[in-house]
Amino acid sequence: MDPATTSSLDSLLVIVSAALVLFMQAGFLCLESGLTRSKNSINVAIKNITDFGLATLTFWLLGFGFMFGPTLMGFLGAGLFAPEFLDDTDGGSPGFFIFQLAFCGTAATIVSGAVAERLKFQGYLIITALVSLVIYPVLGHWAWHGLFAANSQGWLESMGFVDFAGSTVVHSVGGWVALAALLVIGPRAGRFVDGKVQQINPGNLPMAMLGGIILWFGWIGFNGGSSMAMNASVAPIIMKTLLAAGAGLIVSLIVGWLFHRYPEATAPLNGSLAGLVSITASCHAVTAGEAVLIGGIGGALVRPAEMLLERFQIDDAVGAIPVHLVAGIWGTLAVALFGDASILGTGLGLLDQAQIQVLGLLSIGLTAFIIFSLSILTLFLYFL
Repeated sequence: MDPATTSSLDSLLVIVSAALVLFMQAGFLCLESGLTRSKNSINVAIKNITDFGLATLTFWLLGFGFMFGPTLMGFLGAGLFAPEFLDDTDGGSPGFFIFQLAFCGTAATIVSGAVAERLKFQGYLIITALVSLVIYPVLGHWAWHGLFAANSQGWLESMGFVDFAGSTVVHSVGGWVALAALLVIGPRAGRFVDGKVQQINPGNLPMAMLGGIILWFGWIGFNGGSSMAMNASVAPIIMKTLLAAGAGLIVSLIVGWLFHRYPEATAPLNGSLAGLVSITASCHAVTAGEAVLIGGIGGALVRPAEMLLERFQIDDAVGAIPVHLVAGIWGTLAVALFGDASILGTGLGLLDQAQIQVLGLLSIGLTAFIIFSLSILTLFLYFL
């Protein structure tokens, strides 16, 4: 996107899409409060509404500048702090800020569900500030800086890393932070007894399912709006997004049925979300059939990932890690496996594209994990 040449129709697409992504906050609130115990629903709800307000101010003050300001060797933005965009005449730059703010809020909210029922309010606010102020903006600069500054790219972006709407930049980053947080705070009381997994039943499954439907709706803006221009690519992107969601739902339902011998209630919910996360990186560059395959594989990964977490006694309250981290990793790799090279525009063959996708996954994932771990361990005894 070049804000200087943005048309009014393009600006409208970005703003409407940002509103849809913002509405995903309501989806996360319903999903997380529904999948956790009723006694904790108020705590979960207040975290979900507060984290976006905090993310708004921190991303505006410094985060946007770190992500899209003039680059320091492709690693960090330096400028555009507390932006007002006074020179903007068509609203392109403020619209772009709003869209990226909604993405930042999503990355921060992913952590909320994973750590539900264990974290003090002030501790969660620190996590949100860390994600929206440092982790998301800095790592986003590496992969997406060129979206705002057409003649300047982050270091991963310049090497050919592709993540169209954020399987890694948004979802895996949130998943890596969630994993680090879970390793620090440990499981809920009674979740693992004598090495055995104890089921903690959701408090309100219909509410959780409503949240899932709201997230489907919001993803129309998440992926469709990432085109940044109202052109012929938008409708196919949305179509492939929904196809991947449906495939993830059905495959996850079948896999869960095979494991449990009955249709487990959360399997279609998390499977559909895993399908959505999986297609997010490549929805602009794959066919409809490939979108179904990518989403289906994402859905198939959910239950095995849940079982792996249980084996290591990692208590993810809502399945955020299987949905956002595992499916995000798969979706980013799928860019190299299925992406149309002429659309990707990197000039790389399959093997080279796969190598840069792996490099992006590892560099962004490990950095997010390390930054969060070092920061939160320093504060753990006082705040958590």
